[in-house]
Amino acid sequence: MDRAALELLLTRPAQVARWCGLTRLTDELHGSWLREMLLGTQDMTLLAHRGSFKTTCLSFAMAAMLTAYPRRNLIFMRKTEEDVVEIIRQVKLLLGTDAMRHLTARIYGVPLTLRKSDMYTVSTDGYAAMRGAPQLLGLGTGGSITGKHADIVPTDDIVNLSDRLSGAERQRTRSVYQELQNIRNPGGRIINTGTPWHPQDAISLMPNIRRCDCYHSGLLSEESILRLRRTMSPSLFAANYELRHIAAEDALFDTPPQEGASPALIRDGFAHVDAAYGGGDCTALTCGKLVGDRVYLYGRLWPRHVDAVMEEIIAECDRLLCGPIFCETNGDKGYVARELRKRGAQTRTYAEHTAKQVKIATHLKKWWDSVAFIEGTDRAYIDQCLDYTPHAEHDDAPDSAASLLRILDRRG
Repeated sequence: MDRAALELLLTRPAQVARWCGLTRLTDELHGSWLREMLLGTQDMTLLAHRGSFKTTCLSFAMAAMLTAYPRRNLIFMRKTEEDVVEIIRQVKLLLGTDAMRHLTARIYGVPLTLRKSDMYTVSTDGYAAMRGAPQLLGLGTGGSITGKHADIVPTDDIVNLSDRLSGAERQRTRSVYQELQNIRNPGGRIINTGTPWHPQDAISLMPNIRRCDCYHSGLLSEESILRLRRTMSPSLFAANYELRHIAAEDALFDTPPQEGASPALIRDGFAHVDAAYGGGDCTALTCGKLVGDRVYLYGRLWPRHVDAVMEEIIAECDRLLCGPIFCETNGDKGYVARELRKRGAQTRTYAEHTAKQVKIATHLKKWWDSVAFIEGTDRAYIDQCLDYTPHAEHDDAPDSAASLLRILDRRG
């Protein structure tokens, strides 16, 4: 056995993949993914944006595993059997390339060839396991896995749009993923690649998540990202390219806002606090100013009790030169305003008489297309606005934004 050739395959896999025709794989990004797939010992979850070649990397990794680990068997899973066929075919094509045949000839003395294969299985003549299972078996999430076992279990896109739209499908996929724990042999691994679609989808069960969104992969230019954003709904773009969840059904705000405006634009503006007192609520701060036909907003969101963030609230308002801070008195009888005032903040109180849904649909909806968020606004704040529906579980950010916009409307 040529140890140098085997080491080349395992430590410089992106280079070997390029020799096999996968010319767009890079050493820095894809090479690191492939090395973790081939040499890692723990379960792995790779979440990467569409067009990042994560499935291509997994296909090559499986071809390399069939070569480098002749005593191990694999069960590969995708959403449907039709999806499986496509990847099994690619694995077989990679094994048959001149580069792979030359490399396997150096490793074993003769080129590795397929001993048995069909649309769903691959076994090479180097497969040395005693069990009767194929070296690589492909299954859809609807197939039976009872009684099957594998040393390595790669999955690719077992969560898709149907998991976002259907609670029943989400639960079914979660159950399938949990069952994979039972088919993995002791000491084996599960390697997941995919895209998140819903906060409670099967990806929420997957460990050791490594994320690569469109802004950090280096594969898409700013112009390409902007063009993609314009061709699809915000929810689809967020899921496919930013690897995050925003609402699609009944979403009130269907266009992404402008971001990155200068903090100087809200100098001498007003501020509003939506206080949290426990549970799953967040304390939201909104600072803003109306300038002509545009509204500039700055938002912070803290998943903490308002008492724990009062100093931060005052510091942010002082930094941005925004005040007074408006506080609702319905729930706390003016408690937050009094505590902020004790700490030196200028406050104004008001009693709320408008239903939250009406306020958001009236004031925030009215100004949404003219909103520009100030640089440094919490991503979670903007996401909660985009995620808002009349049935949203959390609405602290849009509630605070709508309250401040109502004040700006009245005061000009």
